[in-house]
Amino acid sequence: MRVDTFAHEGCEISPYYDSLIAKVMTHGRDRAEAIARMRRSLDVMLVEGIKTNIPLHRRILEDPDFVAGRFDTRFMDRFLPQKKANAVS
Repeated sequence: MRVDTFAHEGCEISPYYDSLIAKVMTHGRDRAEAIARMRRSLDVMLVEGIKTNIPLHRRILEDPDFVAGRFDTRFMDRFLPQKKANAVS
């Protein structure tokens, strides 16, 4: 696991923060191992004081299409169709 971030203990994040506070990367001998390592990494990740998208990433890692490598640039439109419908209302 590798984490790239500027954040550190005591760091103040502006309420207008960029959504990329940290980048978490994993690798493995194959896709399945890399996904398993990312799941473990997200399970132990602790970020306090701000909302994160860790729950979203956990759901993505459980998606059968993502796990099988069947995704494209429209993946999130299909993965979160209710959000798109709510935005139009």
